[in-house]
Amino acid sequence: MRIIPAIDLIDGKCVRLTKGDYSTKVIYGEDPLEIAKQFEGVGIKYLHVVDLDGAKAKHIVNYKVLERLASETDLNIDFGGGIKTDDDLKVAFDSGAKQITGGSIAVKDPRRFTEWIKIYGGERIILGADCKDERIAVSGWTETSDLKVLPFIAEYMSLGISYVICTDISKDGMLEGPSFELYRKIIEHSNKINLIASGGISKMEDIYQLEKLGCEGAIVGKAIYENRISLKDLETYNLNN
Repeated sequence: MRIIPAIDLIDGKCVRLTKGDYSTKVIYGEDPLEIAKQFEGVGIKYLHVVDLDGAKAKHIVNYKVLERLASETDLNIDFGGGIKTDDDLKVAFDSGAKQITGGSIAVKDPRRFTEWIKIYGGERIILGADCKDERIAVSGWTETSDLKVLPFIAEYMSLGISYVICTDISKDGMLEGPSFELYRKIIEHSNKINLIASGGISKMEDIYQLEKLGCEGAIVGKAIYENRISLKDLETYNLNN
């Protein structure tokens, strides 16, 4: 299973929120590139970058940071937050993203999102299926839709999606453990999906349990920044897998 550290961006800085609430912002680094290089230094190959300014503004904002991360490291970056138009998507790919995550757009503009899957393929377009009480949340998690997560994922699998990032919002930033039961349901319901778990990971035991469940990847943020999971832990995991 891939461990994918997260860098969330506000004003070009590395931050973390709790349950997506911007008022809970904590700055963990002034220079995201320095943090990315630390991850790369312990053998990490993948990075999850979220443009929180973009999510709020509804268009890509921190693409210059993405450009630096992509050009000055060899990390494979998946990027999301505020990508709503063809131009946003082009800017993100041109800035060095290997994959793009679309969440709100998959709900609010499914025709466009489906077109992106056709053009770029299910390997490069990731479905963001963030949810609360198993209902899909959008607009930086400020709105909960009527769409249920399992059929939502199934519909996009039928259209060619290969990767899904799923965050249980109630777990995000809480360091109380991931939503294991939700992920078990998704994997049983969509057994060919590459499921990337996100939210709530607090210790290495959570990583091992997600791996055992069959998750393809695990996004880890606050647990690293709060040193619940150390860079040494990440290095050891990578050496053993």
